[in-house]
Amino acid sequence: MKEKFQKIDLSNMSALFVLIILCAVMSIIEPAFRTFANMVNILQQVTVMAVLALGVNLVIFTGGIDISVGSIVAFSGIVMGKIVVEGKMSTFFGVVVALAIGLVCGAFNGVMIAKFKLQPMIATLAMMSMARGAALTIADGQTITGYSESFRWIGQGTIPGTGFPVQILFMIVLFIVFYYIMKYRKFGRYIYSIGGNEEATRLSGINVDKYKIFAYTLSGLCAAIASIILVAKLNSAQSTAGLDYEMDAIASCVIGGTSLLGGFGSVWGTFFGAIIMVVIRNGLNLLNVSSNLQKLVVGIVILLAVLVDSIRHKASVGKK
Repeated sequence: MKEKFQKIDLSNMSALFVLIILCAVMSIIEPAFRTFANMVNILQQVTVMAVLALGVNLVIFTGGIDISVGSIVAFSGIVMGKIVVEGKMSTFFGVVVALAIGLVCGAFNGVMIAKFKLQPMIATLAMMSMARGAALTIADGQTITGYSESFRWIGQGTIPGTGFPVQILFMIVLFIVFYYIMKYRKFGRYIYSIGGNEEATRLSGINVDKYKIFAYTLSGLCAAIASIILVAKLNSAQSTAGLDYEMDAIASCVIGGTSLLGGFGSVWGTFFGAIIMVVIRNGLNLLNVSSNLQKLVVGIVILLAVLVDSIRHKASVGKK
């Protein structure tokens, strides 16, 4: 029993403990917070951000960063809208194209960083600008609405007979898949290894460039999936969609215990980190705190999370 307990990495569960304490405090302060409807509402609000954070998390594990995901959300959503609504083509084709755009944008980031040795911040900043510019140009300032009921089911529907929102189910399935990959497949071990010590990983015979490209490609794919859920939820595609989403995604990873220096973190930590972000905003809304003050509070939380990460890194270096 003691050995099993020792195998549990409590550092990766810190976000869960913070979330439990935060929910307990909010339930005491505001009784409306602990209602079942509010809990479901929180999970629905977190879906898009959590899916985005899932992809960004992979990149951060390698020691990189991806600030282009918000723009990829807008770009893939606008193109899908043009195909499905204005082009009158099949919804399936539009979804496939949106996913392909996410894959291509992510792969482009990965190639620029792995093969051409651009700094991740610079490469993804360029993609952020290009994808946003493409979305604005294609949309020409217009909002695309009028999706079919079957497509809206992704973001607005429920599982028949249960009332459970479909978008939450999508999110949970994605997290389970990524958890399995990161925990039990060599891809996950290599990603952590690259973030921990890239040169040592390379010298051990692992194709570091290939796995870096995979990580950024999956980040782009997650952005496209988040876009599909967002468009289905809102029944509209907008060229301004996804603004500041990249910051929320990165913050979710850091709050969830992922180190910005790479090599440390967990999939479920990011999941709880994303929920913490939404719970804070939800609680502040219930307390009628102004949106400006909410940004201040969220900024302080992010700063504290980064400080904890820095202290933890220094402590681990000191032990070595």
